[in-house]
Amino acid sequence: MPKSLTNKLSGDVQLIINNIMVMVKFRCRVMTLCFQGKGLFAKKLFKKGDTIFIEQPLVCAQFLWNALYKYRACDYCLRALETAEENARRLCGLPGLSLPYPELCKVRPELHQACPHCQVMYCSSECKRAAWEQYHRVLCLGPSREDPDHPINKLQDAWRNVHYPPETSSIMLMARMVAVVKQGQLALLRNLLTTALYDDYLSQWFTPEGFRSLFALVGTNGQGIGTSSLSQWVHACDALELPHQQREQLDAFIDQLYKDIDKETGDFLNCEGSGLYLLQSSCNHSCVPNAEASFPDNNFLLHLSALSDIRPGEEICISYLDCCQRDRSRHSRHKILRENYLFVCSCQKCMSQMDDADVTSEDEDEGEGETEGDDMEDEMTDV
Repeated sequence: MPKSLTNKLSGDVQLIINNIMVMVKFRCRVMTLCFQGKGLFAKKLFKKGDTIFIEQPLVCAQFLWNALYKYRACDYCLRALETAEENARRLCGLPGLSLPYPELCKVRPELHQACPHCQVMYCSSECKRAAWEQYHRVLCLGPSREDPDHPINKLQDAWRNVHYPPETSSIMLMARMVAVVKQGQLALLRNLLTTALYDDYLSQWFTPEGFRSLFALVGTNGQGIGTSSLSQWVHACDALELPHQQREQLDAFIDQLYKDIDKETGDFLNCEGSGLYLLQSSCNHSCVPNAEASFPDNNFLLHLSALSDIRPGEEICISYLDCCQRDRSRHSRHKILRENYLFVCSCQKCMSQMDDADVTSEDEDEGEGETEGDDMEDEMTDV
């Protein structure tokens, strides 16, 4: 499977991995994990609820339709730029709405900075600097940001015309990968791309076969990222210790707020994008996963947490399917995984259902067509 690292690594590739670990601020202790064959395995006991590692992506990008619909996010780390109140007003269509406890919102507009050339926004000077050093020097449109004839704008427009919401990837993820290489940081991507499309010549990425390989890489390894200042505010409200009556009033306010949002906007609440993660992409799939990814920092930092106790030597598995898909029949799960990830699952659950009939229920048949696009990424109606 492509979502893994090879077992035997040359000295050069191992050096690249070490460099990547430093570059992405790899914050877990390396001795607690190991690569073995095609997968990621624990070297120590992880208890249910433990954070296994925290990882920054090699590259990420906001979905183009998501940005067009005014979901404002940092162009580097995808942190939501709207305050919780601004976010709520837009989502529910009530410009005069006021949120209680506004101090619980963690968005700091006074820290936001724009690229001086193209006005792309960042949540901090650190993100602006990191983007410029990694890829933005190449991709900055300068005064041509609104020029429909600029090549990058034409590329984005073409992508939107062929890839309608809900999005599961972004052409800009590939553009940023190319920009990273063009700025001399090939080592960041070489190990991740080796098994799928490595070649000595960068021009190979742009042959028909090479470009299909880029799509395959993003499609099979891309991890959905969702951030929301409103969701952060709601979680902070939930943690407040309030008298009973105030708690009931606050809960009622939040319930009504979500009803108003559902009526006005529907399910799409978050700033959404996709990223490529070195360690997370090394985790194989299981229909009964023992780990899951989340984004509690409201940016692109992925936290992989244990769903159950994981013993030393046990493989760390995530699910490429959402909760509803995992509850479907073995036949339906295999169809989704085969069509979208090009493999047949042999996890414990699938093996125990080997004798089940290869049929789906009427409900599953009716929903089969929905799995080809909107289920490619993790379900992200609210983070």
